[in-house]
Amino acid sequence: MKVLVTGGGTGGHIYPALAFVKYVKSQDPSAEFLYVGGKRGLENKILPKTDIPFKTLEIQGFKRKLSFDNVKTVQLFIKSIHQAKKILKEFQPDVVIGTGGYVSGAVVYGAAKLKIPTIVHEQNSVPGITNKFLSRYVDRVALAFPDAAQFFPERKTVLVGNPRATEVRDVAKTSILSEYHLDPDKETVLIFGGSQGALKLNRAVVDALPRFAEKNYQVLYASGERYFEEIKKNLDFSLEELTNISVQPYIDKMAEVMANSSLLIGRAGATSIAEFTALGLPAILIPSPYVTNDHQTKNAQSLADHGAVKMIRDEELTGDLLVATIDEIMEDQQLRSSMAAASKEQGIPDAAERLYGLVKEVI
Repeated sequence: MKVLVTGGGTGGHIYPALAFVKYVKSQDPSAEFLYVGGKRGLENKILPKTDIPFKTLEIQGFKRKLSFDNVKTVQLFIKSIHQAKKILKEFQPDVVIGTGGYVSGAVVYGAAKLKIPTIVHEQNSVPGITNKFLSRYVDRVALAFPDAAQFFPERKTVLVGNPRATEVRDVAKTSILSEYHLDPDKETVLIFGGSQGALKLNRAVVDALPRFAEKNYQVLYASGERYFEEIKKNLDFSLEELTNISVQPYIDKMAEVMANSSLLIGRAGATSIAEFTALGLPAILIPSPYVTNDHQTKNAQSLADHGAVKMIRDEELTGDLLVATIDEIMEDQQLRSSMAAASKEQGIPDAAERLYGLVKEVI
């Protein structure tokens, strides 16, 4: 089987694709893969570190305001379709899977026109413009959230979840928290705002740090590398004085840390949601207001409606509210258990298997 995977721009498009490739390789070592990304996306940093053959196309997104750049965008899109068709004819895939981003638009559209079986994977509860456009041409639309089905042709949609969940579902409890100078046997609250951090969340956490020091639970806080030094410099106390708090610029083994945590606080991106629901971890989500179609709020609300998470809007977030919401959950074992059960219920840990089944169905 030959599979061409395409998606780019952000980790939310790339990591599900890589998780799917990893799973298929475990099931069919003879399967061949090619990944096609954009020339300027994050995929250019991630894919070269893998053993997956990688090619790029020159493409860019539309500006929301009227701009001459949009003329260039159309020209690049038309050109990239021709380039994509050339790549497709050379590789001759049995199926093409698009996971989002403008580059997947050109590749999946080109594949559909060449009568190659096609699937798009939508990670969020509100789809992006690329997948909505492609849904008219593809054979199937694979969903991570059931709420997204309303935006696509009903006969094409299949709920599969996010393949990243399959990667983390079997992560076991370990002593990894000791690597961050914390007690592996103590209830732990994990706070992070993504790889780059989140300014509003960081301000609230810094304000709350002295109060966290007085709690029965411990806190592991990943600030993001660009905020770490600034935080250290502006604190009125030394981080070393806080025995039950660990502040880190970045957490490398995030899935393992999640598996050893009691509560997660962070943004509402599709990848982290797939991870913590696969583990059955309760969460407090602060959706980023700076994403397309406010999809993180929709992601978080979908989980909040089922009792899996508490949601705090970015504009309402303060240190006081953050501490109060954490305490509400950490001091009520029954509430935390019910949230954990709801989180597990909303997770789809066999997502990669489901997507693989869909691939075999369309080929």
